[in-house]
Amino acid sequence: MKVLLLATKDTMAYRRRPTGIASGAELLAAVPERRRGAHVDVEDVAAEPSWDTTPATMIGLARRARAALREEGYAGVVVTHGLDTLEETAYLCDLYCPGPVVLTGAVRPLDALSSDGPRNLSAALTAAADPALTGAGTVVCLNDELHAARWATLADAAGVAAFSSAPHPPLGRVAGPAVELLAPAPPRPPAPRGEPEAEVALIKTYPGMDGTLLTAVTDAGARGVVLEGTGMFNVPASLLAAISDLVEWDIPVVVASRARARPVALDALPMGVGLAGTVGAIGAGTLSAAKARIALMVALGGGGGAEAAREYFARL
Repeated sequence: MKVLLLATKDTMAYRRRPTGIASGAELLAAVPERRRGAHVDVEDVAAEPSWDTTPATMIGLARRARAALREEGYAGVVVTHGLDTLEETAYLCDLYCPGPVVLTGAVRPLDALSSDGPRNLSAALTAAADPALTGAGTVVCLNDELHAARWATLADAAGVAAFSSAPHPPLGRVAGPAVELLAPAPPRPPAPRGEPEAEVALIKTYPGMDGTLLTAVTDAGARGVVLEGTGMFNVPASLLAAISDLVEWDIPVVVASRARARPVALDALPMGVGLAGTVGAIGAGTLSAAKARIALMVALGGGGGAEAAREYFARL
């Protein structure tokens, strides 16, 4: 059995004395061989800091993980990643490849007195090699907890637990040399139709917002737009005409909420809320705005438009 480790560096690899960044092989060397769970091959991946991770980097990681699992006989893939955008990369991997893929990172640098990186990497390698995660897709592993990519959210940027699945329980935990599952995995997403579309904009809405801000991002090349609204998928009325125009131009508009929302279609909401649905917008259901953007990138893969996006979100 073998596992592929894709090392993108970031905090897990930072060293302060002397200043530098550890390679993937050096990160692996910090994990005792008896705690790796399998033979591990290492690849260093050139990547931006997590807070500036580009869609091209996210897509490249998902593509590499997919090839390793489908074509090269790896039992699992581990990706070390900075925490800022880890949940977005994890969700893209979940939508694009079968898994198991395990993303992990660290809050503290490698040479900190109580560095959490080696332990997190050890747990991630154990998880990636454990058959218990077969069919679970991509998971996030920190502090021995396993969070399904669909549910994982960075809840504490300074604490070693870092991620939460709330309102769902963690998918499982790594206990010694094995994975202990605590909850069923979310349903698997629809198969992707092609390479994800990188040009998708995410805009946070606010009262009095000018609709020209939506057309500005599409004029700049966006093939889809995600709006972070309020409550049950509400956006300012000043945006409705622009949303209608974009949909007419075959540019899908997805509305997520900054609050926790129910998995309900916009046209099923009571009168007076979710009005963007009356002009063609698509509801993001329980997805956060950041994850709705990732889902729309995948929905537009293969050259689809507004109708393809609507069908994809209906099946998520």
